[in-house]
Amino acid sequence: MAHGYRVVQWTPFKRAFDSVLLLSVAAFLIAFIAASLAAFPGERAVSAIQLLIRAFGACAFALLTLILMIGPLARMSPRFLPLLYNRRHLGVTCFLLALAHAGLVLVWYHGFGAINPLVSLLVSNPRYAAIVGFPFESLGLVALLILFVMAATSHDFWNAVLGPRLWKALHMGVYWAYALIVAHIVLGAVQGEKGPIYAIVVGVGAALVVGLHWLAGAREVRADATLAPEEEGWLRVGPALEIPDQRARIVTPAAGERIAVFRDGAKIYAVSNVCRHQGGPLGEGRIVDGCVTCPWHGFQYRPQDGCAPSPFTEKIATYRTRIEAGVVFVHPTPEAPGTSIAPSLVEVSTP
Repeated sequence: MAHGYRVVQWTPFKRAFDSVLLLSVAAFLIAFIAASLAAFPGERAVSAIQLLIRAFGACAFALLTLILMIGPLARMSPRFLPLLYNRRHLGVTCFLLALAHAGLVLVWYHGFGAINPLVSLLVSNPRYAAIVGFPFESLGLVALLILFVMAATSHDFWNAVLGPRLWKALHMGVYWAYALIVAHIVLGAVQGEKGPIYAIVVGVGAALVVGLHWLAGAREVRADATLAPEEEGWLRVGPALEIPDQRARIVTPAAGERIAVFRDGAKIYAVSNVCRHQGGPLGEGRIVDGCVTCPWHGFQYRPQDGCAPSPFTEKIATYRTRIEAGVVFVHPTPEAPGTSIAPSLVEVSTP
């Protein structure tokens, strides 16, 4: 979180992350070009610019596939959270690769005619009613525009201006972009190749994305189906000392959002499990510097009142808690966002 949306100084981790990202992109492009040269020798060889077109396009597709896998992987294992935290770096890189692919296509196939290259791309093939020979370039162009909007609005400034719900809805367009890119490849590269390699790669990539999202979704459905037991209007969370220090246990009420019950030493707090930034699961984060910290992008809230520390203004709902015989209970009715609630205190026996 950067006050005033100033440029944030790069940490050693971010430098290392982006160095690995750039080296991985370079390695992919080199490996793709080398494999293509080996697969199409002599008279079957394609021109250098065609190799670059294919390499940039393949790399953009591979990176977008990885981007769409990060979300469900992070829900299933915290080891993927660093990728989620820096996912916007991957998204911007993906857009630049797709832009390079599109730019080379325009220059090579449409840059030497009498009309504007972009107009030429749109009007040169009007066979939209056919499968064979379908103008797949238009699908790629629409996907590129979606990726551009997402890259241009990736900064938290736009999240604040548009609001979390609209910003999130806008960025869900990545799934439309991915579907368009899959169709772009299937109707273009796959139809133009005699071998099955492109079809296999695209099919495996799409299956991984769909499969991981289905697994993560099924996991969430099971979690929602496991309702917290209710006693006299209060939800039973469990023994206080079984909640890891500075961590949370997430409980699901019969109605409403999940509740994250945190233990900070001898203090028990309960807040909404939903981060105001992008809906991240606060209960999967931890307390850092006295604040509940979202595992997705580091947004923070004071556990006693659900308010983000100054100068930030985000607020989340808080919940009343109580402890009986060492067992934590939370009331399922949320208080208004920003309502201060005193913590319940755990009795810790001392020798």
